[in-house]
Amino acid sequence: MEYRRISFPRDSLKHDNIIEWWYFNGHLHDSKGNYYAFMDCLFKADPKRVNIPIISRIPMKHVYFSHSILSDAKNKRFYKDINPMVVISQESFTKQLMFVNYTLPSFKGYFNYEIYEISPFRFRLKSKFFDLVLTSRKKPLLEGGKGFLDLNSKQTYYYSLTNMKTEGWITLGHKRVQIKGKSWMDHQWADVPYSADKWTWFSVQLDNNCEMVCFEYDDRKKKTYLASVIDRKGRSFHTDKVSIIPKGKGWESPKTGAKYPLSWGITVPSLNIELTLSPIIKEQEMFFSTINYWEGPMKISGTMSGKKVKGMGFMELASYPMNKTYIKIYRDTFRKSINDYLSQIKEKMKR
Repeated sequence: MEYRRISFPRDSLKHDNIIEWWYFNGHLHDSKGNYYAFMDCLFKADPKRVNIPIISRIPMKHVYFSHSILSDAKNKRFYKDINPMVVISQESFTKQLMFVNYTLPSFKGYFNYEIYEISPFRFRLKSKFFDLVLTSRKKPLLEGGKGFLDLNSKQTYYYSLTNMKTEGWITLGHKRVQIKGKSWMDHQWADVPYSADKWTWFSVQLDNNCEMVCFEYDDRKKKTYLASVIDRKGRSFHTDKVSIIPKGKGWESPKTGAKYPLSWGITVPSLNIELTLSPIIKEQEMFFSTINYWEGPMKISGTMSGKKVKGMGFMELASYPMNKTYIKIYRDTFRKSINDYLSQIKEKMKR
């Protein structure tokens, strides 16, 4: 893939590449101090060139699918919304800034999801779980310095908005809760098909107004590391000398049998950073087609330049090996759906 300098607003929009996504996560609090976290991601893929079984035979130029989560720390609950294919509106991607409406078709009516860049780097984000306005306090962080990474066998464009003031609402059942907080955005696009590559990825937001993205990317031939940091003045620093080490026993998914290390230590010697990260909620696995990953919020403590820091972050663990077959996973999922349905009927009969 030939490098072209990232430019805005052009590169906040879609690109004619095999795979692309707009990803958001955030840490939220209500007026009582209760903590919530969210993730929302819209994917765009070329079905003829991407190797994802569930969409590879769809006769369209591009297909879109979305994943969302909402984590309720007080009640240790994790809600997920996985849409294997969504339809975008005719007016999507017709504006100067990023704008897309999308929905999952249903005979019961439809829900209008939205990513709308109201003004440069200020977004409205709407899903079944939340309706938020996110305003970036800093310029984009271009990962690696240029926003163009060589991951051994793959290349990708990648930038982030690392510190976004967030206001709006979340939905818990039939209850709407007003919240405030801080969010993160990633935008990536690449000319590579999906593969079973494995990665361990973190977004880090510290209380000293510094943020960091760091990861270990394993294409099964070579591991690539990166830490990109943006400080309180908007200056960025980048290094591939980063240590990402799991701690403790981890968590085994009852659904897929995958074992996920959930506590980690991160060290960036050149920037004098030493951090420890631990999960807010353990059970945060996502499963889509043949893809499994763990996605969720993390508590952070440690030191930076010899001073104590703390903060919040998000972690994504992708393609950690499953110990159950797809047939068993889908059979167990179907059995759970039937049991949940029967439980709902019994509850109605009691009333």
